[in-house]
Amino acid sequence: MMLYPTFHIDESIRKAADRAMERIAPVLAGIDETTDYNQQKMMAAFGKARVSESYFAASTGYGYGDRGREALDEVYAYAFGAEDALVRHNFVCGTHALTVALFGVLRPGDTMLSVTGLPYDTLQSAIGLTGDGNGSLREFGIHYEQVDLKEDGTPDYDEIARRVQPGLKMVYIQRSRGYSLRPSLFVEEIEKIAKIAKEKAPGCIVMVDNCYGEFVQKVEPTSCGADLMAGSLIKNPGGGVAPTGGYIAGRKDLVESCAYRLTTPGTGREVGATLGVNRELFMGAFHAPHVTGEALKTAAFAAALFSEFGYEVTPRCDEPRADIIQTVLLRRPESLVAFCRGVQKGAPVDSFVSPEPWDMPGYDSQIIMAAGAFTLGASIELSADGPLRAPYAAWMQGGLNFHSGRLGAMLAAQSMLDEGLLGK
Repeated sequence: MMLYPTFHIDESIRKAADRAMERIAPVLAGIDETTDYNQQKMMAAFGKARVSESYFAASTGYGYGDRGREALDEVYAYAFGAEDALVRHNFVCGTHALTVALFGVLRPGDTMLSVTGLPYDTLQSAIGLTGDGNGSLREFGIHYEQVDLKEDGTPDYDEIARRVQPGLKMVYIQRSRGYSLRPSLFVEEIEKIAKIAKEKAPGCIVMVDNCYGEFVQKVEPTSCGADLMAGSLIKNPGGGVAPTGGYIAGRKDLVESCAYRLTTPGTGREVGATLGVNRELFMGAFHAPHVTGEALKTAAFAAALFSEFGYEVTPRCDEPRADIIQTVLLRRPESLVAFCRGVQKGAPVDSFVSPEPWDMPGYDSQIIMAAGAFTLGASIELSADGPLRAPYAAWMQGGLNFHSGRLGAMLAAQSMLDEGLLGK
């Protein structure tokens, strides 16, 4: 039996947690095997880039000749199975990295075809689907089209094959589910979409929003047919150490175009002072496979624990995972609020704070978020959030280590029990 001497956790939750641990024992072993593979891959990337202490030195001004910046790009490119990568602390979020990539390779008159339905909320204004359109792709004459997912949330391969026509510039794939209940995409599914796209429209760029998916499997989309992918360093690939930033990885010519968009045509990746953050970015990359594995273990445990109390969870605790996100359908708004408040109590930072729903920019309904993190908004650290709308599901992700992540899930259950909501 697990002991929690400094936290009040009801005996019923402790027993349910013991049963959950027994159920996921084989799952944890499988996660460890993938983590071991990816950690070796990262070690090889560091060796190939000949990383040395001198690469941690700060550059200022224009940042010309920053060898650490160049080596960091090489580390990520190797780890992602990509020709090239652009890793920068001045990507302010994952949506920024994605937007730079879109503007970097799309031109007026081009069409972007999203084949995984409507993209994540915050990207919709960048495309021009919501908001006033100021500065959006639409304002620059770039067209957007969409293939909806099938009723079961999986890609509609037949419809994708029908809609992809010669001359199409981009097929866009969102790997993770966002605020939906559809399953996240495995690399094998992305590879199948990429094959269809390249057969139907040679030269078409296959781009992937890879947020939450890095190091969950042994391979990444860029080694399986994707031409370009992007994500955030305060999610999986920053390892809980990177204080900010994002990445773009893929085909060398496309990454170069993205670098021209990030800075200026002609200077591209040759400029950009690192201001002393290289050490944290390298260390974050080194830790990323292990920390991602810990987050996956936390997700599997949360799925097993809350299914013990009769909640529908997705994925189930024994299902293969394509990202670190765990969804728990809590059925009632007050249950969602209590769940998030419990997760907050399990945070190392701001554990005393009581989260409240609020009108978060970029979303169409109130959002409640629990995130007591060392890095503000870092969803590789234990966090939970969800919109105050049916089915009142909590999207839980992260956990720098499984021990604290497991405790956070139990405290979420305890918070619901204290409110008389657990199991209802």
